Amino acid sequence: MLDRLAVYFEFARLGTNWRQEILAGITTFVTMAYIVFVNSTILGDAGMPVTAVMAATCASAGFASILMGAFARYPIALAPGMGLNAYFAYAVVKGMGVPWQVALGAVFLSGVAFMLLTLAGIREKLFTSLPHELYPAVAVGIGLFIAFIGFRNTGLIVADPATTVTLGNMRNPTTLLAAAGLLIMAALQARGVRAAILFGILTITAASAALGLTQFTPRYYSLSEITATAFQLDIGGALRLGLLEILFVFLFVDLFDNLGTLVAVSKKAGLMEADGRIPRINRILLTDATATMVGACAGTSTVVSYIESTAGIVAGGRSGVTSIVTGFLFLILLFLAPLAGAIPAAATGPALILVGAAMLSHVSEIDWENAGVAIPAFLTLTVIPLSFSIANGLAVGFTSYAFIRLLTGRAREVSWLVWVLAALFIARFAYLSRG
Repeated sequence: MLDRLAVYFEFARLGTNWRQEILAGITTFVTMAYIVFVNSTILGDAGMPVTAVMAATCASAGFASILMGAFARYPIALAPGMGLNAYFAYAVVKGMGVPWQVALGAVFLSGVAFMLLTLAGIREKLFTSLPHELYPAVAVGIGLFIAFIGFRNTGLIVADPATTVTLGNMRNPTTLLAAAGLLIMAALQARGVRAAILFGILTITAASAALGLTQFTPRYYSLSEITATAFQLDIGGALRLGLLEILFVFLFVDLFDNLGTLVAVSKKAGLMEADGRIPRINRILLTDATATMVGACAGTSTVVSYIESTAGIVAGGRSGVTSIVTGFLFLILLFLAPLAGAIPAAATGPALILVGAAMLSHVSEIDWENAGVAIPAFLTLTVIPLSFSIANGLAVGFTSYAFIRLLTGRAREVSWLVWVLAALFIARFAYLSRG
């Protein structure tokens, strides 16, 4: 049985094995388990039952990650997306006064729209039409983004009113512990230890608990509490309100965040073909659309591919088994959710920094001698971390690429679909800047 599964997941071609895949799945899970608590807190601010959202988060992340691994056979884990959950709670529900049940209906409809666009081949055509010369810049930009999140979460980099950011308090015990974790993980990686990130996370978690630095307040719940959000979505209400603006935001951010994640994960794992194509991309996109609809039915905001999946890639994950392991751990977390809060940012932050560092290797693939590529690439890889948005970075990079081609008399080299996207990007930026 295991031999047949190994053939199905192409272990031999990918140069992987069961031990490597399981360790990678655990690593991915540990780096993104925080979403269970963060998502429930954010959606709780919108008036949704916190314990029900916690269960819905675990269930949707588990289902989506297993589906991605088994159906698309990619080491990409999914869960409710950060940013989109904040938009759901603070802009839609609290800002516009839309009931959360209606907002869930809008999320479901965005999933339906994704499904239709995928079945029509539009999402795949969009992916293949975008300039492949910028793909390395996307991967590097996301690497910087991940590293910045890690630096911020550990307190190694903090906000400063005079300089925007500055070095954190290096006498703070938690920050020092994070710095120690970074050195431990880096040293293990330098020695060729595959499980370096996972070992480092577990070591720092234990040290934090022993030193009394972990602030951990468990939230216990019964699985039956998920009924407070499950199938409570109001699709009819979303249709009656005609929430076109909300649907557009859900569609836009999910589409381009997922595009960036696919590029970054595929390049890091060596799964992208020589011509820039990603095998079985339609299966990935169908999984994404299905996950969003299932998540809305369970009672959570848009489910997306997680860039933290690259932590599992760095740990050796190459096949769908990695995401299946992550998915099963999320389902187990339905029963053990209080334990996830015991993993401090001082343990997961250094992991994100190292993952970011690993992704910067793609900077050498950018054609820096060609200004028509180098400048859009630079804009892409800098705007992603500086604007704290993958979608913004892709928008600025691809739009500048198209207009540089236009102004240098090479407009025919740009796909018509890229011009349509450039127009939509400009309209979106104008809309966001109004007032």
